[in-house]
This record gives sequence, structure tokens and C-alpha cells, in this order.
Amino acid sequence: MYSKIGYIGYAQKLFDEMLVRNVITWTSLISAYSQLGLSEKALSCFQLMVLDDGIAPNEYTFVAAISACAQVGALRNGKEIHGKMYRSEETVNTFVNNSLINFYGKCGSLESARLVFDTMPEPNIVSCVSLIASYTQSGDNEEGLIVFSKFMRMGVEINEFLYGSVLGICAALEVLNVGMQLQCIALKCGVRMDQFVVTALVNFYAKCGELELANKALREANKPNVTAWTALIGGYVQTGKCREAIDLFQEMLFAGLKPNEQTFASVLGALGREKETRHGIQIHCLIIKLGFQSFTLVSNATSDFYAKIGCLDESFKTFCEMEVHDIVSWNTLIAGFLNYGRYELAIKFIENMLLDGFDPNIYTYSSILSVCGDLPAAEWGKQTHCRVIKPGLDSNVVVGSALIDMYAKCGQLNNARKVFDFLPIKNLVSWNSMITGYAQHGFGREALEIYDIMLRCRVKPNDITFVGVLSAYGHVGDLEAALQCFGSMTKDFRIAPRTDHLACVVSLYARNGQTKEAHDLIRSSRVEQNKVVWRSLLFGCVNSKDLDLAVLAAEKILSIDLDDVSARVMLSNIYSDLGMWSEASEVRKVIEGKTVKKETGYSWT
Repeated sequence: MYSKIGYIGYAQKLFDEMLVRNVITWTSLISAYSQLGLSEKALSCFQLMVLDDGIAPNEYTFVAAISACAQVGALRNGKEIHGKMYRSEETVNTFVNNSLINFYGKCGSLESARLVFDTMPEPNIVSCVSLIASYTQSGDNEEGLIVFSKFMRMGVEINEFLYGSVLGICAALEVLNVGMQLQCIALKCGVRMDQFVVTALVNFYAKCGELELANKALREANKPNVTAWTALIGGYVQTGKCREAIDLFQEMLFAGLKPNEQTFASVLGALGREKETRHGIQIHCLIIKLGFQSFTLVSNATSDFYAKIGCLDESFKTFCEMEVHDIVSWNTLIAGFLNYGRYELAIKFIENMLLDGFDPNIYTYSSILSVCGDLPAAEWGKQTHCRVIKPGLDSNVVVGSALIDMYAKCGQLNNARKVFDFLPIKNLVSWNSMITGYAQHGFGREALEIYDIMLRCRVKPNDITFVGVLSAYGHVGDLEAALQCFGSMTKDFRIAPRTDHLACVVSLYARNGQTKEAHDLIRSSRVEQNKVVWRSLLFGCVNSKDLDLAVLAAEKILSIDLDDVSARVMLSNIYSDLGMWSEASEVRKVIEGKTVKKETGYSWT
């Protein structure tokens, strides 16, 4: 009784006063210590029971002792207890085997966990969940999915916990079709949509980029909890839809739900990207009010928010006020100062980070390489490349992608390609950096070759990919292929075109002398028509001597920015080319009457 209500001291005192102890009393005490997280005490009692009192453990004793080993990762002790099980007269049943799978999984001994599972005569749902958890904890989600498939072939129906666990794997692997098949199986098996399942379903759809389905799952749930809301908010942030993420956060607050540390971290990321200074400061005040500033995750996000909006002093102040720093804290501070050109202070922070006992990680190097590309500073980038080779980080996909981007921005495409080819695993950033690098330097065919390989590797492109691809089609002059690509964005990949996508196609039309078709595309498009789009049309009109559309494009540009001199210059040029000297002179007078102010250029990210 005392042990069950947490009074372990009274339970131990009562146990010590007992004249006769048996396996039940020993097991009760060992279980109590194990359940309270006092693993060393639990294992000590197990040894006293076996060695001093000579009492043989039963299945419940073994499970309690194995659970204690799992809590502290005591692999050696656990193996010894496992050996005692097989030497004892106790039957090693499913209950005991499940505890062994959990133990080996938490200790990272996956082969042993799998061996226990494979030799079980009748594994149950708990067995499957324990083994799947073992693989997911070690990052081997593919093997976890294989275990689930094997379990399903045995004809056992899934429950809520197994369904939610496997959805987590599908989310990590971003395998939409598998997750949707699993959802059909769950409906067929009558799995309840409890909070655990709802959260897993929202997270799955959000991680796969299916935000409408994630939103639908949340709306159809009965009072979704803060974890489900946070998963949806995080999904919007990860896909760059930060405005929607901020709106969802406000809706969650109106629903009376209290944010957790992950919610605050996600919404601060959205606010930083949107440069929402006022709302961000309000959220910071709410964080302090609710006492979340003591969470390192939240403080890191707060420091990052202030860095993104350019308030470097506030970012540094938040860093200094943190009780505990981790490598993310340092990386956030360093990246913030690097991005705003405060290189001397950033280098000083790197030195302080090293003195504090932290080694640069992949994200530290990624930040440095990003700045090298933006400056550009090829020599500094090469030095950083040398530094990452020694610890073997050059084969890491994050560092490798940053190296490709840096070399491409510095115009060293051969070096960028060497790094790209050397990378054993490539992510979307790696592919995009190589495609964009080639396209920006006029190597359209090479960019399209990389894109073709990317598709054959079944890597799904995003909006950034298509900017590079459309630009590449522009360089090779393939209008028909560009139009097919532009259409497939929405049709095949469900990516809404942005202004820069539209500008690429308009520019290609205009360069081909098809200014009317370019104008028709602009009019029919739902994309925001900014100066870049109209300037692309104006440039084509000047080359093809299309006066009417040139005047229209120039007027559109000037309606957005009255001080745009380049639009007036191009308009003056077309008047001159057509021999309309008085009109050209009038435009020139307007240009001369305006003071052109040139601002100092900075490298912003």
C-alpha cells in the first residue's frame, strides 16, 4: 500500500521489520523502487533477494528488475538477469519477453531485441509496439515499418497505441501512401480516435506536407489537445506558411488551450520569418508570464526570433539570461550575428563557445558557409571546408549542402559539383543548391540534367527547385518545356506558383518576342504581380519594340514604385529606338529631375 502511494520510506521500514519475507514481498519492494525511477535501489534489492535470502524470482520480479535496467541503460546487469531467467524454473512468457524487448531497445541493442521478438511463440501488440519503439528511438524507422508489416501478416488487429506509433514512423519517413493505407486499416479495425491517435494523425499529415488533411483531422477531433495543435502549427512553419501558423496559434489561445514549450518554439520561428516584431514581443511577454523562459528550447527560439528581426542586442540579452546553454544556443547567436554582418563578434562567440566546452557541429559550420556564399568569400569558405574534412563532417548532408551552396554562389561550380558527387546521401537542399547554382550562372543544360537525375531518384521538388528549373529553361530557350514545367507545379506537385516562377516564364515569353502571350499569362495568373514580373515584360517589349505593352508595363512598375528609374530608362530607350524623340526627351527630363539615391549594399540572408 505504502509503495503504491509513493511512501517508499514507510514501505522499506515495514519490509525491514518483517520476520519472514517471500517472493511477493520482495517483488513488491523492487517494483516500487523501479516505478519511482530509483533503479539502482531496485537492482540492489534484487541482488539481496537472490544472493542473501536465496529466494527465486518469479516473472513479476524479473520484469521489475529488467525495467529498472532499462531506465538507466544498464545493459550488462540486464543481460545477467536475462540469463537468470532462462536458468530458472520460471516460464519466460509473453509478459516477460515484452519487458526484455523494451530493455534491449532502450539500451540500443537492437539485434538482441529483434532476437527476443523473433523467438516469441505468441507476440502480441505490446511486443510489436516495443520493438517498433526500439527501432524508432535509434532512428531506424524503415526497420520499424518492416516489423509492423510482419506483424500485420500474422492477422492481428491493431489498437490505438500501435496505430499512433506507426503513424509516427510514416511521418518521419514522409511516406504518405503508407500512412493513408494504415488509416484505412485503422478505420476497418474500429480504432478509436483518442487524443494520442489524433495527434499522431495531425503530425503525420503535417510532416508529409498535406496541411489541408492535417487541418481536417484536427477539426474533426473531439477537443484536440495542445500537442495536436502544436503539430499542425509546426507543419505550417516547416512548409513556409508562417502567416497561417500564427493565425492557428491565436485560434488555439482563443480555444482556451495553454501553449507548451514546443508551441512557443514553433510560433516564434514563424514570427521571426514574418518579421512580426510587435506580436513576437507580446509572445515573449506571455512566455515570461507563464514561466517558460526557463526552458532552453523556448529561450533558444526567443533568441533566434530577435536575431531574425535584427534586434541583435535583445538576442544576446536573451542568451545571457539563459540558465543553461546548449549547442543550439550558441549556433543561434552565431548565425544571427553572421547574418547581419557582425563577423568579428560572431568569431568571438565561436571562440567563447569553444572555451565553454562545445565543439562546432554541422549547424555551426552550415552558418559560417552560408555567410561565405553570401559575401562571397571563397577563401574563407575553403578554409572552413578544410576544417570539416578532419572530423569527417564533409560527408554529412547538412554540411555538404552548405558547401555546395557556398561554392555555387562563389561561382566555383566545379568544386560545388565535386562536393555534390561526393555526398553519400543527398537531401532536397543538396539538389536545389546544385540546380540553382548551375541556373544562376547560365549553365541551363547542366541544371536540367541534375533535375532529371533528382526526379529519377524519386526526390520530390519544392517551390525553390522550380525557380532554378524554370530559370534553366530560360537559359536554354525552351519555352514549351518551361510551360509544361510551370503547369506541372500545380497539377503534379500541388505547389502554388509564386512571383519568381511567373517572372521566369514571362521573361522567356518576352525574350522570344511573344509579348502578347506574356501579358496574357500575367493577366490570367492569380500570382501577385510585382515589379519583377512587369520588368520582365518591359525588357521583352523593349527588345521587340512593342510600344503599347512597354508603356503598360512601365506604368505598372511606376504605380508600385514611383521612383523606379530603370523603368523610365527602358521606356525612354524604346521611344528612341522607334524615333519618337519628343516622347523620349520628356521621359529623360523626368529622370533628370529625380535624385537617385544609392544605398550601401549589405549581404543579408
